[in-house]
Amino acid sequence: MPNASNSSSPSNQPNPDSIPVLLLKTKSTPHDGYEEYFLSPARTYTYEPIFIPVLEHKFDEENLRKVRDLFLSGALKRKYGGLVFTSQRAVEGFSRMIVEEVGQALSSEASRHLALYTVGPATYRSLDTLRTSHLPHATLAGKDAGTGEMLASLILQHYNNNNNNNNDLERNRLAAAKSEEGNGGGSGNRKLPLLFLVGETHRDVIPKTLMSAELPADERIHVDEVVVYRTGVMESFREEFRSTLEKVMGDDDGDDDGDGSRRRPVWVVVFSPTGCDAMVDILGIAAARDGLEDREASCVQVGNNRRRRRDCYIATIGPTTRDHLRLKFGVEPDVCAEKPSPDGVGGAIEMVMGARAEEKE
Repeated sequence: MPNASNSSSPSNQPNPDSIPVLLLKTKSTPHDGYEEYFLSPARTYTYEPIFIPVLEHKFDEENLRKVRDLFLSGALKRKYGGLVFTSQRAVEGFSRMIVEEVGQALSSEASRHLALYTVGPATYRSLDTLRTSHLPHATLAGKDAGTGEMLASLILQHYNNNNNNNNDLERNRLAAAKSEEGNGGGSGNRKLPLLFLVGETHRDVIPKTLMSAELPADERIHVDEVVVYRTGVMESFREEFRSTLEKVMGDDDGDDDGDGSRRRPVWVVVFSPTGCDAMVDILGIAAARDGLEDREASCVQVGNNRRRRRDCYIATIGPTTRDHLRLKFGVEPDVCAEKPSPDGVGGAIEMVMGARAEEKE
């Protein structure tokens, strides 16, 4: 399975010696960073990336119209000093609304003195494209912020510094917003709030950090959240995951290397807690949790599925999904990416594969 030839097999002729990587996500278009990573000839091993869509996203049109109206009425710059994004889907809904319903003239004017914050390179690139075409005066930060914690820390420094350097401008904007509801986030705080566009299920680390009572009053940043999309599990996911897994793993009594392990492992990359119940059920790896502490349960596996679990490795894109598997199902992933990116996930997988190869030597 080492990529001796440094070339990947054509997509219509799967390499029987390649390592299947089941990516539980919808393939991004026109390019997907995970596909590019695993098919790159720079990889040590030959991989076969397989996308299995899990989530079905539906935009909250009513709430998106509320955001749209802030732009159309000119109220955005009186009420908010910036927008925060932590998901690609939120950026997509916002971008569609700006392009199709607001237009260049109004959005360009609204972008004056507007800060845009995003978590990581993927959402940064998407938002930067929109900034170039429709929000030319906005500042954009967060390209290297791989987690909500990192982004919250960046916002505290960046937004507070910007406001300290623009006191006259801020006083004028706050004077115009004086009669508006929720204009300052509390007594002694002279900053406009931030508007956080989120999905129905999301972490609250950013608003908690920015509005923490432990911060000095003049450093706190008020955050208003608006749900712009809702997420559910696709009806087709369970059956598609089951059939794909059976195809790449074959029968449980298949050939092995003589040491009880298969000739090729299978990786499952999990991007969200949503859909984990179906994945865990099909893999048959939920721990027998009754009477066990969380730490003990994370080490337990159902006996009848020991072999399948050994041959099927699990990688999570970050700590939220890792902790969900640990605490709800007693499942310990094999790796958790340090950064939620193709390099972060792929690099962790390559390290495990290298260690596995050394053990067999």
